[in-house]
Amino acid sequence: MLIPGLISGRLPDFPWDHLATYAERARRHPDGIVDLSMGTPVDPTPEVVQQALREASDSPGYPVTVGLPATRQAAVDWLERYHGVTGLGIDQVLPVIGSKELIASLALHLGIGPGDLVVQPALAYPTYEVGAVLAGAEVVATDSLTALGPRTPRLLWLNSPSNPTGRVLPPEHLRKVVDWCRERGVLLVSDECYIECCWDTAAYSVLHPLVCGGSHEGILAVHSLSKRSNLAGYRCAFVAGDRAVVAELLAVRKNLGLQMPGPQQRAMIAALGDDRHAEEQHERYAARRLLLRGALERAGFRIDHSEASLYLWATRDEDCWDTVAALAERGVLVAPGSFYGPSGSRHVRVALTATDERVGAAVERLG
Repeated sequence: MLIPGLISGRLPDFPWDHLATYAERARRHPDGIVDLSMGTPVDPTPEVVQQALREASDSPGYPVTVGLPATRQAAVDWLERYHGVTGLGIDQVLPVIGSKELIASLALHLGIGPGDLVVQPALAYPTYEVGAVLAGAEVVATDSLTALGPRTPRLLWLNSPSNPTGRVLPPEHLRKVVDWCRERGVLLVSDECYIECCWDTAAYSVLHPLVCGGSHEGILAVHSLSKRSNLAGYRCAFVAGDRAVVAELLAVRKNLGLQMPGPQQRAMIAALGDDRHAEEQHERYAARRLLLRGALERAGFRIDHSEASLYLWATRDEDCWDTVAALAERGVLVAPGSFYGPSGSRHVRVALTATDERVGAAVERLG
């Protein structure tokens, strides 16, 4: 049956569907698969968060789209305490049902559509493109604003620390992009979901006064608790920044009934208010990163960027699918760099999100 207005045919293929045959090959390894292809947390959700969810489990009424004042205040406090963001009010914060949902729907919800231009990094999380395509806008993937010529986008995505490369943009660069966007009336949205996963350098939010000049006008930052607090299954995230843009998103999302469940909001308050578990998780990932990086380099790989995020951007100067196939023969599954753009075609993305036992197995197989 033909479905009127069917849009799925306009969307890019879901990348991980293409990995299915390689995953099957890796599963045939006598000791099973080591899946390093996706950034899915595997460590327990912190007890302080689980307890908050249990205590909030009696939740018979509808939540409100704007979120609890305490939830939004927890986000404001965390951004100031951990990332130096000042001058933010709770009316500049909106809880969302996972960062991917927000990223995919943002252009559509802000009235961006046919004839409009959306710019994303040359190597980028595929959902930026999905969101633009759903809205009917044109997408340009570039790291050079001069390459746009006289064209002015409606929306520009930044991602620092980067998925997939782990590259961190310094505050001076971020400030130049903020200024460029403000001069042209372009909405700048920074995906900062890996901002707490830094190893060799510090990452700055676009909401930091060194970057934004103390004003949040024309900018948004997207944050997620999935990686920081092992909350991927809870779908806890938020967007913060320009008061008017947040209000517009709220008005649209109210009509669509996009509400973070009340128990998850209580869990989010507990997670943002507890730094100890995040520091412990950071140490776990740092140890896994050290082991995997060493094993990859001994196996002839070069690691590019990767100063942050939960991935190693690895290459041995061959087609990425050849690398995927070779590692699958050893029972190790990684993501091909081409998932993130043509310039990633000679890299693979290796996730740090596996148990210590599985990381150990990967190290042994790479050796």
